[in-house]
Formats: sequence, C-alpha cells, structure tokens
Amino acid sequence: MARANRRLTRAARYGKYVDGPDPLAPPVDLSEALDAIGADVMGGSSPEQALREFLRRGPRDGFGLDDLARQVAERRQQLTREHNLDGTLQEVRDLLDKAVLAERKQLARDALMDEGERALAEMQLDNLPSSAAAAVSELGDYTWHSAEARGDFERIKDLLGREMLDQRFAGMKSALENATDADREAIAEMLGDLNDLLDAHTRDAADQADFDAFMEKHGEHFPENPQTIEELIDALAARSAAAQRMRNSMTQEQRDELDALAQQAFGSPDLLSELGRLDDSLRSLRPGEDWSGGERMEGEQGLGLGDGTGVFQDIADLDELWDQLSQSYNGSQLDDLDLDKLSRQLGPDSVVDARALQQLEKALQNSGTVRRGSDGHLKLTPKAMRHLGKQLLRDIADRMSGRRGARDLRGAGAAGELSGATREWAFGDTEPWDVTRTITNAVTRTAGDSGSTAGGVRIEIGDVEVQETEERTQACVALLVDTSFSMAMDGRWVPMKRTALALHTLISSRFRGDELQLIAFSRAAAVMDIETLVGLDAMWDKGTNLHHGLLLANRHFRKHPNAQPVLLIVTDGEPTSHLESDGEVYFNYPPDPVTVAYAVRELENSQRLGAHTTFFRLGDDPGLARFIDAMAHRVGGSVVAPEADDLGAAVVDSYLGSRRGDGGLFSRWG
Repeated sequence: MARANRRLTRAARYGKYVDGPDPLAPPVDLSEALDAIGADVMGGSSPEQALREFLRRGPRDGFGLDDLARQVAERRQQLTREHNLDGTLQEVRDLLDKAVLAERKQLARDALMDEGERALAEMQLDNLPSSAAAAVSELGDYTWHSAEARGDFERIKDLLGREMLDQRFAGMKSALENATDADREAIAEMLGDLNDLLDAHTRDAADQADFDAFMEKHGEHFPENPQTIEELIDALAARSAAAQRMRNSMTQEQRDELDALAQQAFGSPDLLSELGRLDDSLRSLRPGEDWSGGERMEGEQGLGLGDGTGVFQDIADLDELWDQLSQSYNGSQLDDLDLDKLSRQLGPDSVVDARALQQLEKALQNSGTVRRGSDGHLKLTPKAMRHLGKQLLRDIADRMSGRRGARDLRGAGAAGELSGATREWAFGDTEPWDVTRTITNAVTRTAGDSGSTAGGVRIEIGDVEVQETEERTQACVALLVDTSFSMAMDGRWVPMKRTALALHTLISSRFRGDELQLIAFSRAAAVMDIETLVGLDAMWDKGTNLHHGLLLANRHFRKHPNAQPVLLIVTDGEPTSHLESDGEVYFNYPPDPVTVAYAVRELENSQRLGAHTTFFRLGDDPGLARFIDAMAHRVGGSVVAPEADDLGAAVVDSYLGSRRGDGGLFSRWG
C-alpha cells in the first residue's frame, strides 16, 4: 500500500488552475477602488461614472482601460502608417518586368529567328503601355519565345486569382501556390456550392444538414471551423467587408488597374462572377458590417489583396476593442471585452491586465459595496458608506491629533456602558478585555504551527480585543448643511459631504444610542439619508433657508425629549429665504429682515429645547461673520470658522465636545 501511494505521488503533476477563477488566488483589494469611487461620488459623479473613471485610470500598481485603449490606438496607428495598398500591383509589375526582360534576352540570342518576326516582337515589347493592366491585356495574345517569360506571365494570372480568393478566404494564397487545374476546378466548385448554400439560406430553404454536408465536402477551406451556417456567414462577411474597406481606401487609379487585371484571374471570368455573387449575398445577409469605411495608408510596406484584407480586419478588431474599452454605451461592463481579440492584437500581457480589471469590477459588485438599483444604475451600498466613513474618521483623527494630544476617535465613549462590540486593542485603551475573542484570536493565529499548543496558548498584543463602550448620555443631533449654489461655486461641496459622512459613521459605529438627522437647506430644506446626501449633485438654487432647516431640526429634537439636543449648522451665507405659513418659500436678496426674524425665532426655539448650538462659518465675508456671531451669542452658542479641509474635524470635535460638555477644541478656536 505504501509503495502504491509513493507511485501515485511520483505520477502527480501540478499545473495552472484553468477551470474558472483560481480558488486559491488572493482576494482583490477593494480599498483603493472604494476610496477613489467615494471621492468622485462626493465630487458630484454618479457611482456608475465613478466606477468607470476608476477602471479607466486603473489602480496605482496596475493598468487601466485608458492604458489598454492607448495601446489599441498605437497599434492601429502603426498599421496605417507602415503599409500601403500597392502590394499586388507592384508584384504584378515585377513579374511583368521579369517576363519582358527574359523575352528580350531570348529574342537577342535566338540566331535562327526570322529578322522580321524579331523586329515585330521587339516593337510590340517596346510599345507596351505604362499601365500594368493594359500591358497584361495586350500581351494576352502575344506569342512568347521564352519559356521562362511565358511562365512568369502565367504566374501573373495565377497570382491575381490567388489574391482575390485570399481576400475572401484567409490563407488561400499560400494554399493555391503551384495549384493544378484540378485544384482550380475544386475551388470553382466550392464557390458554386457556397453561393447555392447562401441563396438557399436566404430563402429559408437550408438547414443544419445542408450546412454539415457542405462542410464535410469543403471544410478544409474554412480554418475558422464554423459550427453553423450563421457562424460561417459571420466569418465570411467580416472578411468580405474588410476587403471592401480596403478597396474604398485605394485610389481610383489603383481600383481601375485591379478591376482590369481581375478579368484575367486564373484566365477565367467565371471566378470574378462567383466572387461578386458571394459579396452580394454577404452584404445582404450582414448589412450591419462596415462596408463603406476606408483608411489613409501611405507607408512603405506594400500589401497584397489578401494580406491587406487581414490588416483591415485587424483595424476593425481594434476599432471594436476601442469601443469596448471606452465603456461609453448604456449598460456597458467589462465582461463585454473580447479577450481573444485583445490577445491577438496586443498580446497575452494585455489580457492579464484586462482580467484584473474585470475581477475588480466583479469583486466590487459581489462584495456588496455597489449594487444596481431598480433604475439600472449603480449605487453605493451602506457597506461602502461605512468603509468611506471610517477612512474619513481616520483622516479626521490625524488632523485632531496633530493639533493637540487628542486621543484617537476609537476611544470615544470610553468608561461608559458596554456597546456589545469589540475591537483590536490600541495603545492607551483602558476598556476591559474581551477574553473569549482574545483567546480565539491567539488559537487561530497559532493553529497551523506544529506543537504550538503543547505548552499552552501564547497571547500576543495583536490578539487582544477590548470591549467597546458608549457614553451613558444620549444625544439627539441635527446636522444642518448649506447646499445653496455658493457652496458648490466656492469649492465647499465635497468637504460638506465628507463632513456629513464622517459624523454619520462616528455616531452609527461609536454612539449607537444617539439619534442623528441630516438636513440639507438651500431655497428650501429637506431631511436626507446619508446615501442621498453623499450622492447629491451640486445644486445651483439661489437661497439659504435656515428657517426651514431649523424647523426640521426642532421637530427632530421634540421626537427625542430625553436626549441632549445638539445643533450643528454648516453655512457660508446669511438667510435669504424662509417658509411662509401656507408652505410657500419666500426668497429675497439681500436678506429681508422678515426672513432673518423667522430664522432667529426658530433658533431661539432650539435654545428653549436645550440645544447646544455650534455654527460652522465658511468663508471670510465680514458681514457674514458679524451676523453669525450675533446669532450664536443670542442663544449661547459658539462659532467655528474652519478652512474647508478642516470642516470635518471641526464638526466631529464639536459633537464630541457637546457630549463631554467642554465644547470641543475647535469651538475654542472659534
């Protein structure tokens, strides 16, 4: 038995996992993507636009769609700059020159030839037209004296036939080199059968059995190995359309030359007739192909008809890849990207980059951070909001710690009631250990170490988790944020939304007993959930309806009579609108004294409800500063005048200070 096991071990072979996603691959890191998407959403982009933008840029250490699109554009430019479309005509000219030269040599050295016959032949060669097509036509009845010259001239007809077939059937030029009459007859039979099959398909008179019979007889000429007649038509139409675009790209002189030469292909006009019939069928069956495009090709490398058609197919593939990479059409997603075409055109490394972006897009959707709503558009989920909020809180903690020896926000709520949640221990924590979680972490960490538990469980600092606590005092918080046009115009829109998200995250994760309401006020006011506020586009309504915002805040306070009211107002302007008794909005600029009186009255109502009020004044207008100072003094509140980048830290600090009863560091600055 042991020997059998050893034999199995020696016979085992390990390779790359190919059956779907690698189950052992590391998880995709979404933090960078979420941070970038969140920043764009706060700046006014939709989640869908933000995701597309991140995928275009790509992660810091990888390629994005823009990088792949640039490579596609460079590849396309290379094809059009390197080539010209004179390859077949030049090959015909070379063969013609070679035939004429060999014939002249034969005429010069044939001492037995009649002088009159020699002179007539030389005169005919001397007076050949400059047009290759006309010269070939004129030499069609010429009696060749040189066998070598006659062979070169016949190769012209053979070349034209092979090139014309190679335009429609890739690889035919090479396959028919040195073809016999029997080979040509087989090709003619294949063309006839193909045209008959397509005609029958157009009349709905062909089925799979007819296609199978055709492929059994002529399948060697179709390396694409189509499985149905539709796949066969797709392959033929793509190449035929590329041949037409190549023709459209030629000069009129080149087209005329090739048309005249085509009559001589294989020495039979039947080939041209059958190919024309094939093109007509394919054009009617696949009108969606690009049959009219063209390119400017002025490079040094001449392309024959077959090779040129292949290049134009490459250009069509590159154009399709460009559209796929642009992701500009409705419902676009990276699964639309044709990886086979990408590999053919740019190489396997590009496929690795594209797959990484596809995995990132799928991971974002599968992780529950973005979802597609009922309207078909992507939306950030609460999970994504929590991630972004935690990032903002870390930034705010860094700012606050830099201004004073403030503790990390993770310590907020210490020495109060247990919240039921735990977190990793950090320096300075005094909360009680969660022994069960701590020991579990230690056991999990050492589970893979042989003999690690022989002497008991060893606990390291990273294993320790402490029990989170909450302040016993419950707060009822109303955050009023100005969403008037001046906030967007003066670059305060994103800091305002970052502030709201940071405060929402802090309260929902550390002070779950507190009640937060977000109120946006411009010409009118409205209560908003965090997802709506974060995704809010810049608003260009004139008006600052502080009165309506305070009405909503006071209604929120009255719903929670046992909680401490905390009123936080972020604004950059004086009140210019208020709510009339009939529900209509009144607006006037400069501020109407009645509007100011309405706002002051409702602010005093907040004071009677016991609210701790803090104004966050944005901007340096002296008149605004005097007005807000007077408002705050009237209700015993405080004023903070932070820079836009410090707004989040100021609001969070004021909230924490209201709960502690010290007003916070920023309010003292104010």
